Amino acid sequence: MLDEIQKVTGWSEVVKKLWDSDTRKKVSLKVVLLGSAPLLIERGLTESLAGRFETIPVVHWSYAEMREAFGWDLDRFIYYGGYPGAADLITDRQRWSRYISDALIETTLSRDILLLTRVDKPALLRRLFQLGCSHSSQILSYQKMIGQLQDAGNTTTLAHYLELLAGAGMLTGLHKFAAHRVRERASSPKLQVLNTALISAQTQLAFDEARKDRESWGRLVESAVGAHLINSAAGTGVDVFYWRERSREVDFVLRSGKIVVAIEVKSGSHKEGLPGMDAFEKAFKPKRKLLVGEDGIPLEKFMLTPAEEWVAR
Repeated sequence: MLDEIQKVTGWSEVVKKLWDSDTRKKVSLKVVLLGSAPLLIERGLTESLAGRFETIPVVHWSYAEMREAFGWDLDRFIYYGGYPGAADLITDRQRWSRYISDALIETTLSRDILLLTRVDKPALLRRLFQLGCSHSSQILSYQKMIGQLQDAGNTTTLAHYLELLAGAGMLTGLHKFAAHRVRERASSPKLQVLNTALISAQTQLAFDEARKDRESWGRLVESAVGAHLINSAAGTGVDVFYWRERSREVDFVLRSGKIVVAIEVKSGSHKEGLPGMDAFEKAFKPKRKLLVGEDGIPLEKFMLTPAEEWVAR
């Protein structure tokens, strides 16, 4: 088992040579290569290891894992997220926040991305990450991002930086669900953190204050649901989208093959009725329509259920 393999120059060529040698000699050996920079790992795999590997994604800890390991209830998971290394620090909010910011956010940006990948505008990358955290669970066009970031960069650069952040397990942009995949790629992204700690650590609201703030808590809940769906869907063949047409919106859409599931999150912070769900059903005929929270599926039950189970035949 080799950790941080992407930091070794020419690692894929060496692994390929050793693999082929072991195969000829019939050496029964299993090798696990770990790395905290998935994009660089993938680059090495595609260059020279075709047919010699299986990719196993390692995602953020789930609510089930944090509950089992640390006895957390759902509200704590929604606010503090799935970083096990920070779990013992939550009684001191300032110390916990500094740990997330310094040991996780800054380390990932400066070491896993900026030092290992060419980034022409590192300041823009950082501002994009901050923008994504402050607008998590919101749909934002690349043109609006450029305006808010006050940068002369182009949409291609922002899309690339968003891919880097997603590859580092921090922030992604969900595509709009569409009948044709080309249209999905051309859509405005729905910004989505992959761990809600990235939001909470950068806000001024403490745990109890956040729970009392209806708007902030609603955004955290929807972000927690989105992160759960994306993380639990990794490596399963389930794709996660959003959908919006004019003022009608569906929070999340799951697709596995021809099976489509529409998901609406009722956090109590917004939305009267479900006009988006009705419009989506007429357009795409989903197999299931799920309402999460309030009068629908209990939030805790949903957060304990992997995305793959909702699209099971």
